[in-house]
Amino acid sequence: MGFIVLLQGIVERDIILTTPHDVPASKFIEKLAKYLKENVEEVHPPSWAAFAKTGSHVEKQPQDPDWWYTRGASLLRKIYVHGPIGLEKLRAEYGGRKGFSVKPNHAAKAGGSNIRKLLQQLEAAGLIQTVRSTGRHMTPKGRKILQEISETLHKELVKTIPDLKKYQGE
Repeated sequence: MGFIVLLQGIVERDIILTTPHDVPASKFIEKLAKYLKENVEEVHPPSWAAFAKTGSHVEKQPQDPDWWYTRGASLLRKIYVHGPIGLEKLRAEYGGRKGFSVKPNHAAKAGGSNIRKLLQQLEAAGLIQTVRSTGRHMTPKGRKILQEISETLHKELVKTIPDLKKYQGE
């Protein structure tokens, strides 16, 4: 009963919360990566990041010089959407097909070192936290940042594509 009253109060005040679910993932990750690079000093690529591959299933290292921030933004979004989530599930998510010869391709997990280091940096920044038996999940600070970025992105998208306004009930 109390939950219904709470929902009615939210509807009456026209509070609309835009989440990362409501905006295109590629544009959201791009904007979040820029935010991480400019505002979160705990997240920075280690010295080996320019030379490291992201897994055994890829032939070369990433060509984008800012791939560390893009991967960090993608990790944050995955933890927000699928969390709590552990390292092995994230390795499987970022993995791919391995097999550059005549034999059939097989699934390969991504490398764990870069994901682990990024998770540790995001944890040091206070955006995620570890729950012992379930994995990592968002902190209130991290959730707030992701929702603010998705809100600004949604406002920008509504300016360029006015038809998106109807999906937020504005």
